[in-house]
Amino acid sequence: MTSFWRLLPALAFLAAVAAVIVTVEDGGPHVPMNLLPVLLTGVLLVLALAKAGWQWRRPRWRYLLGAFGFAVPAIGLSLYLHLGLALDWGGMASRARTPDLLFRFLPWYTTGAGAIGFAIGWIIGRNIDQE
Repeated sequence: MTSFWRLLPALAFLAAVAAVIVTVEDGGPHVPMNLLPVLLTGVLLVLALAKAGWQWRRPRWRYLLGAFGFAVPAIGLSLYLHLGLALDWGGMASRARTPDLLFRFLPWYTTGAGAIGFAIGWIIGRNIDQE
């Protein structure tokens, strides 16, 4: 159970990302779907730790690297685009005609990119576990 406490910084980071998403979208209709990659990342991290018997000493790399592989593109892309729109990086918000349409399709792109990252992490982890 002590290893669960080591997961808290990652869960706190995911809560901060969720707060950014809710703040930038200002409670719009696409908030629940845009929180999906954050929720999936949290679930994958908890499952990866559970598969290792709640111990970091003998991790099952396929689950851990799969969760990490999902998190990097999914959370990274979502956070980048939300902050870019909020801070108007390169005129992202000011020059766009309908910037809110980004949030309509973003969950599909981030979840798809996360799934590809999960598959890559899973394959690398599986090869590490076999050695």
